[in-house]
Amino acid sequence: MLREWRSELNRLLLLIAGASVLGLIVGQITLFVLLALLFYLSRMMFQLYRLNRWLENLPDATQGEPPEATGVWGWIFDGIYRLQRRERQAVNHLKSILDKAQESSAALEMAVVMINHRGNLEWWNKAAETLLGFRAEQDKQQGVTNLLREPRFFEYFEKRHYAEPLRIQSPIHKNLILEFQITLFGEGERLMLVRDVSQMHKLESMRKDFVGNVSHELRTPITVINGYLETLLDHKDSVAPRWVKPLEQMHQQSQRMENIVRDLLTLSRLETKSLPKEQDRIDMNSLFREIKTEAEQVFAHKSHTFTLASDPDLYVRGSMSELYSALSNLLFNAAKYTPDKGEIGLSAHLNSAGLDVEVTDNGVGIAEHHIPRLTERFYRVDESRSTDTGGTGLGLAIVKHVLARHGGSLEIYSKVGKGSRFVCHFPKERLLPAPVQAVKSA
Repeated sequence: MLREWRSELNRLLLLIAGASVLGLIVGQITLFVLLALLFYLSRMMFQLYRLNRWLENLPDATQGEPPEATGVWGWIFDGIYRLQRRERQAVNHLKSILDKAQESSAALEMAVVMINHRGNLEWWNKAAETLLGFRAEQDKQQGVTNLLREPRFFEYFEKRHYAEPLRIQSPIHKNLILEFQITLFGEGERLMLVRDVSQMHKLESMRKDFVGNVSHELRTPITVINGYLETLLDHKDSVAPRWVKPLEQMHQQSQRMENIVRDLLTLSRLETKSLPKEQDRIDMNSLFREIKTEAEQVFAHKSHTFTLASDPDLYVRGSMSELYSALSNLLFNAAKYTPDKGEIGLSAHLNSAGLDVEVTDNGVGIAEHHIPRLTERFYRVDESRSTDTGGTGLGLAIVKHVLARHGGSLEIYSKVGKGSRFVCHFPKERLLPAPVQAVKSA
């Protein structure tokens, strides 16, 4: 580069020197130097004009050859040409990658949809046309919520909380169930993946129906057996002594079976029935006090210390019976599995995301590898521990389902020998303002 600029500077100096000599001969040195500079400037302007014409033709210049020039201008033209060629190679490489990606996505049975920051369709594969009814010509740059007019999808799309997928009926095939999963990327763009989960949905429905039906059918015979055993135990004097202990064990197990059936029916109802439109206005502080009082009475023999700390004026929209079941389940579990004279805490505090309700204990704790599976049905950290305390193995599954029905979630933290902490997250959409107290006029 330095060599070209030196050559150009030498040309300029030679031009000025030649003009000076001629001007000196004719006695017009200033005029000849100015003419020489004007000539040099005109040459520069001509080269700039050629450069401009070439750059204007670059977008469609397949011929690609730069103008012929010498000196520094030849170096400039060649440099731009090399940059152009590298850029064209990079564009072709990216185009090749994009073509392969589009070919790959076109072969997927899953619908792939790209949505821009305005919520309009940018691109989709063939599966999206089959599952969602998108049309290549008419729907380009259309708003996705204008094409998928499902209230649940609109709410899911606008909330931008995509941790959990959404399942809804297909807009064009009423017998299909579709699962939507959206991922944010770039500057507000979204990638939407849609798959047909009709078969999975059907199998889940069959499983739920089976569990519900079996539990319902078992309830009556178990109740009858339990009733007869209670009658026999109420009249121990008329029972041979050698049968008393077996009868007590049978009664204990029949009660456990009755509890399992009850919890299975509860889970079946939570899975198959949605929350009613008309929901309760729940005074959470009143609910906390009621649950705490009941726990103190039930576990008085263990001499636990129960504490309650919560923000004032906490009101939630939901099902009173379900939230009572979930929160009492957590508090009773903490009391059951904490050794005597333990400390059980119940607290609730507002934050920017909503309401967090925590149940804590200083019990034996749970090993970390068990925590991800605690909400599974019948999962037991210690088989004997649940048997001794009369647990069904379904309590945390019920808690998880209740919270999910209220738009919330459950988080579990525990350390062996330190205790456990169960956190129920309720979204701010579930919170209600405190009722306005009527002011009595004087």
